Amino acid sequence: MEFDTKTPPYKTSDKTSFAYVSARDRWPVILTQAIDDIFRTTRDATDPQKIAEGKGLVEKLAKLKYEIQHDRVLTPLEDDGASDVAAYNNELQQLGVPRWFDVPWLYSECYLYRRLHSFLTQTTHWKNYDPFHAQKNGTFRASLAAVVELASKYRQIVTAAHTGGEEEKEKEELIFTEMMEICLWGNATDLSLLTSLTYEDIQKLQGSEARKASEANILINDLAQVFTVLRAAKDAGKESRRLDIVLDNAGFELFVDLVLAGYLLSEGLSTEVVLHPKLMPWFVSDVLPQDFSDLLAALQDPVKYFTTNIPEDAKAPELTEEQIADLKFLHQNWTGFVEAGKIRLREDRFWTLQGSYWRLPALAPELYEELKTSEIVVFKGDLNYRKLTGDAEWDPTTPFEEAIGPLGKKDSGVRTLALRTCKADVVVGLPQGKDEELKAGDVARKWGWSGKWAVVQFWDGKA
Repeated sequence: MEFDTKTPPYKTSDKTSFAYVSARDRWPVILTQAIDDIFRTTRDATDPQKIAEGKGLVEKLAKLKYEIQHDRVLTPLEDDGASDVAAYNNELQQLGVPRWFDVPWLYSECYLYRRLHSFLTQTTHWKNYDPFHAQKNGTFRASLAAVVELASKYRQIVTAAHTGGEEEKEKEELIFTEMMEICLWGNATDLSLLTSLTYEDIQKLQGSEARKASEANILINDLAQVFTVLRAAKDAGKESRRLDIVLDNAGFELFVDLVLAGYLLSEGLSTEVVLHPKLMPWFVSDVLPQDFSDLLAALQDPVKYFTTNIPEDAKAPELTEEQIADLKFLHQNWTGFVEAGKIRLREDRFWTLQGSYWRLPALAPELYEELKTSEIVVFKGDLNYRKLTGDAEWDPTTPFEEAIGPLGKKDSGVRTLALRTCKADVVVGLPQGKDEELKAGDVARKWGWSGKWAVVQFWDGKA
């Protein structure tokens, strides 16, 4: 807490905020889903000890759900042997005796998932269990249409011949922008924007109504600066051009993250992409190392993956030979990068601590120094944005570099890029009057809860 912004954080007591709505409506549903998953797995188990432990987990999760719904006091985490327990409990003590509906939202939400993990890790048979794993897979299977379309476009892009010259460079920036915006929007992206690879057609797409509508919903867009940085490093012949992605969701979003990673490596805009997953089930859908392995395995045998374990009332999809070939090309291409060490995972417990990224230099100095070696560190999604800004009640016109604290210094050594669709109250860097316009007279910032709007914000800490 000593390293955080002094700007007050969003709290679950504010009934006009998404913090309150999230605690009241979303958390009980999420816990119910985890309970149902563990109950079904327990029902199908045969080991008596696993069954007993499963029943115990269901009871603990039901009790936690009751505590939230009845606004009970948050209790210290049980000591499960991990190094972060003390950090969570010390901060809880500093907060006094907080109740679920009168506590900083960021702390309480992280605490919720950390407590769930503590329940799991104190068992014998459920230590590495992810109660959200089936949900992640179901969501990815449901994204098949977008997956096969983007797989085809990716294959065309990375295998296209290069002619060189100024026209080629301009085309490269247009494609780069599209790939980054796909990574921003995930499955909300209009993948038809990459239908053609000809320079003329890409120019036409830049003027399409779909393109204009998409760009209009990006409230701040610093992608031109990002491309300039990456292109300059490439043109200078810099030997090591690492890019880091602090991941958000598994499934289709991880898929588009890998599309971006593979594209940057294939085009020479990066020489290494380092992915930062979580080390425990986190905010339902966040990427775990197993999710990365599962995605590659799915692409290795796409017919088996996408046509099995589908809902009973759904028809099994049919994949064409061309679609299968495209998906297997992705598997071969991406596993090649993995085997060459050009795509790799970098795990660190820091990402599941309870506080903001203002604490990064002090609490994770080794990780911080490593991130300084990266050309750009990409922070994906809403939670990473909340952590970058301390999930604080900033005036929305506050400069991005001010709101990200130590990372926003000119000599921070880290180039920070936030790719974020807005799903919470905190937002910074807006032009004067834009928030009021989007609120349209509402006290609450409900426009920022829907995911309809986005920001792409960049700070060059190496300048």
